[in-house]
Amino acid sequence: MKKYLIPIGVLVAVIVIVLIMIVPRYNSLVNLDEEVNGKQSQIETQLQRRGDLIPNLVNTVQGYASHEEEVFTDIADARSKIASSEGNVEDMAEANNEMTSALSRLLAISENYPELQASEQFTGLRDELAGAENRIAVARQDYNTAVQEYNRNTRTFPGNIIAGIFNFDEKPYFEADDSAQDAPEVDFNTNQDDEDGGE
Repeated sequence: MKKYLIPIGVLVAVIVIVLIMIVPRYNSLVNLDEEVNGKQSQIETQLQRRGDLIPNLVNTVQGYASHEEEVFTDIADARSKIASSEGNVEDMAEANNEMTSALSRLLAISENYPELQASEQFTGLRDELAGAENRIAVARQDYNTAVQEYNRNTRTFPGNIIAGIFNFDEKPYFEADDSAQDAPEVDFNTNQDDEDGGE
């Protein structure tokens, strides 16, 4: 009987050691995964907030520039894509890039209409949109930081082994293309500066 106790004891010791190594790393990956999910939810929330502003902004601009149908269509299409991409970060990022580009064109068009630029409703919506773009940028950065930490832990040893066993797949970054990154930087005071400079 004693000769069986030693192998059983060794086996139990090995199992305990393996569990001591696996459980903390597994729990760490779970926590990092939840962190990424939480940050993704923040992006979705900020995209929704911006989306809620868009119909009023479009309606205001349409009152002055109703013939600019293409940009209004592009905004509607991008808004629809964002709504249907919920949960898929890559689709969401692509739709967000399209939206940001379309909004940039809309704001550029608005500069051709001094009465629109002088409208308090438009000015208020434009400022709210700028704030929404900034919040999206912050949420995107927070998400990408969380993804970087998660991916690093799933790709380095021994995390990669545990990630492979428990199907912790690599997470995609929320990427903005170069033109989309520039779009929120529209100078909302250009016309005012020109007027001041012309006085």
